[in-house]
Amino acid sequence: MTSSHWDLIPDVVNNNAVMYHRQVGGANIFPCTANIRPCSGRLANGSSPRSKMTEIEKATRNRDRTRAQLLAAARDEFAQQGYGGARIENIAQRASTNKRMIYYYFNNKEALFVAVMEETYQSLRDAEDQLKLLDLQPVEAIRALILFTWNYYVEHPEFLQLLTAENHYRAEHLQSSPTISRMRSPLVETLREVLARGQRANIFRGGVDPLQLYISIAGLGYFYLSNNYTLSMSFGRDLNTRRAYMERQQHIADVVLGYLLAS
Repeated sequence: MTSSHWDLIPDVVNNNAVMYHRQVGGANIFPCTANIRPCSGRLANGSSPRSKMTEIEKATRNRDRTRAQLLAAARDEFAQQGYGGARIENIAQRASTNKRMIYYYFNNKEALFVAVMEETYQSLRDAEDQLKLLDLQPVEAIRALILFTWNYYVEHPEFLQLLTAENHYRAEHLQSSPTISRMRSPLVETLREVLARGQRANIFRGGVDPLQLYISIAGLGYFYLSNNYTLSMSFGRDLNTRRAYMERQQHIADVVLGYLLAS
């Protein structure tokens, strides 16, 4: 003899929770639909589907929050110590958790570092998407790109530190990530169009490689900020002040536009 019973079972495919009708003692398990039997709105234990959904949603939020905390702690550790010098126990301490939790979410140190790099690149791509360079006149678009690149580096020193750390390993961690491979910046193609518009308007010179131009803009900021302390020491001038930063930003714009503008 069978009896009817209602269960709330997570639908892992659709990231949802579905009320299922189960014939206790039988083999039939199927979703509750209007064609089979109307849902009563209550589960066997007297709780409502909404309360169960709330529990699932809360668990999901907690999981996402924990993962984000671990990534933030790992980002700081890797940025300051590099991949080789970073320690899982230090990351756990930064995140106010234990090593077991880190291994639960990321399996090992290498996977954690790759996840940090993926998040780092995604943050940069998200910021680049807000630029809208094609809405600007060519010269203003180049100025906007220079300002964005400089400000992003200044506001995210960990980005420069992580790039430096990964270059010690010849980008082997980046190469292992399909996510990063799919995340190639469309900025170079946008820059190509900006240059073409400027050339058609007789504002920019021809024959400019957009990739080389982008690397030059990035490099003029990256080298200055990554070597700021040694440069300041070598030349006896504090290059880490607000005024020095403004002078450097203007210098980059002058150099780049001086190269681009048609004579």
